[in-house]
Amino acid sequence: MSTREELIEKTRGWFTGRLPEDLFEGAPEVTVDREEITVVGRIPEPAYAEGASEAEKAAAVEGRIKEFRERTREARMAVARDAEHKFRRKVSWGVRCGDQGRLYTHLSVPVMTRLKQPERALLDTLVDGGVARSRSEALAWCVRLVEKHAGDWVGDLRDAMRKVEVVREAGPDRDGGQAEDGGQPDDAGHGDDAGHVDA
Repeated sequence: MSTREELIEKTRGWFTGRLPEDLFEGAPEVTVDREEITVVGRIPEPAYAEGASEAEKAAAVEGRIKEFRERTREARMAVARDAEHKFRRKVSWGVRCGDQGRLYTHLSVPVMTRLKQPERALLDTLVDGGVARSRSEALAWCVRLVEKHAGDWVGDLRDAMRKVEVVREAGPDRDGGQAEDGGQPDDAGHGDDAGHVDA
């Protein structure tokens, strides 16, 4: 059974090998969830005129990001088709250039949830106050707020979950459920029934 971490490593390795060598500077950042693979790579900064202002540099970077998107569209689409066939997930792209980052395309996936009246009232307040245009947008705003203010804690939680997966994979049933005396696994055997992550 592949752990989530193993799936991410395999996906990152596949993209590192499959992408044209001159597409990005170094290996890309690859993020994977159940629906989507997001690939973000660094591209070279443009050559700035001597004494260029910060506004001029920002505009140059913005232009370079757009130029890269147009120039590499066909190559990226070919890679995406292969990846979507192999991993059964949509592929989204983004770049980093200088201190700017830009996602070109990414999925917006609906997530069902049940909220009590006070929680719905909070979302309605955000809508009425002009922070969001709808309850779904207000909920997305709340998620971004948690990410901004509790990002370190969320990162620690993800690290802890990865450690749990590693320990689970090293458990006593990883030998296929074979008994110490050479007998077959009992009726509740765990070897042949282990789950499989479709990669």
